[in-house]
Formats: sequence, C-alpha cells, structure tokens
Amino acid sequence: MAYLNTQDAAIVTAAVTAAEETTSGEIVTVLAGQSDGYSDIALAWAAVAAFTAMSVFAVWPAFFLGKIDALMGGWGHQWTNGEIISLTIALGLLKFFAVWLIQLWQPLKFLLIPGPVKTARVHARAISLFKVGAERRTHGRTGIMIYLSLREHRAEIVADEPIAVKVPAEVWGEAMADMLTEIKQGHIAEGMAAGIRDVGAVLAQHFPRGADDVNELPDRLIEV
Repeated sequence: MAYLNTQDAAIVTAAVTAAEETTSGEIVTVLAGQSDGYSDIALAWAAVAAFTAMSVFAVWPAFFLGKIDALMGGWGHQWTNGEIISLTIALGLLKFFAVWLIQLWQPLKFLLIPGPVKTARVHARAISLFKVGAERRTHGRTGIMIYLSLREHRAEIVADEPIAVKVPAEVWGEAMADMLTEIKQGHIAEGMAAGIRDVGAVLAQHFPRGADDVNELPDRLIEV
C-alpha cells in the first residue's frame, strides 16, 4: 500500500540523495501504516470485560436475576445453581465477543492500546526491519534507518554499530523533533525530509564522504 503520492515520495528520496552527498553514511527511510496488529491487546481487553461482567453478576446475582424475571413477564423463577452458572458463562461469552467485535473499529482499537505498548512494538518493528534491510549491508557498516509508523504516531532512528558508537542516541533527538513537528501538521513527506537533513548533517561530521564512496542502499522511500 502506498501512503504517499508520487510527488511526496520524491521529496523524501531527494532529501536522502542530497544528505548522502556529504557523508559515507547510507540513509534508509521506511514508512509503515502500523507496526503490529495488536490482536493480543484486543483479546486482553475482551477477556477483562468478560471477567468483569461475570464477577459483577456473581456478586449481585439477585439483582440481575430479578431483571431477567421482569423481562420474562414478572413471574418469579426458581433458578437452579446449574442455570445460574450457565447464565454467568453466557454473559461472559457475550461480553467477550461484543468487546472483541467493537475493537474491529480501528480508531477505538488503537485508542485502547497503552502508549508504552505502542512504543515497544514500533521499536521492535524498526529493529526487525533494520536487521533485514540495512544492518551491515554497507562496506563501512554506516547504514541508518529512519522509521515512521503512522497509526501509532511514532518514529525510530536505528543505526549500525559504528554510528551508534560515535553518535549517542540523544543526538538524534533534534532530528526526531524536527520531523515530528511537520508530521503533526499533516506534512509527512516534509517531516521525513527534515529528519533526513538533520541526520545527514550529523553523519557528515563523523562520516564524511570519501572520493571513492558509492551508493550502497536505495535512496527511495520504502513503504510497508
């Protein structure tokens, strides 16, 4: 799926090309719709809702059984233990599937995902993609990836070990800030371009481009 049109993708590609003119570092840009399906989180919320409903029913059974009797015409019914247990299980299953189904609406599903979980999943996805597509893929091991996950509203910068040794993670904070400032305004391509320029400037200080430098990783934006 393409998240940016051709013109916006070209802005990102041009920024990478320009940044690499002054450094031997290789910048890879990746744009993802989301970093995880979060099915386990949806299941957890459904289970919590089911357990809560069953617990409330177990604490005040007379109240709920009275409501059920009223719905049945007001005739009192002698509920057996087996019927009460079956009703409790049915209530739990109904609640479980109801909460699971409403989370199929993606805005609600992502609203219910805790922030730290989103951050951890985005970081894990960024590391995974970097290991597959950029880590140790250059002659001097100077690859670096800028990863943006749209649904989670989070970004990551992951670098090869030689870069990480020379450049503390805190240094990339400015690049992240410049990038997210634009992205929060809806300017995704411009935001990524701003981050690329900042990353390129840092790389140029520590890994200046040599006369025999060749382009080893693609400049184009990768969308996953």
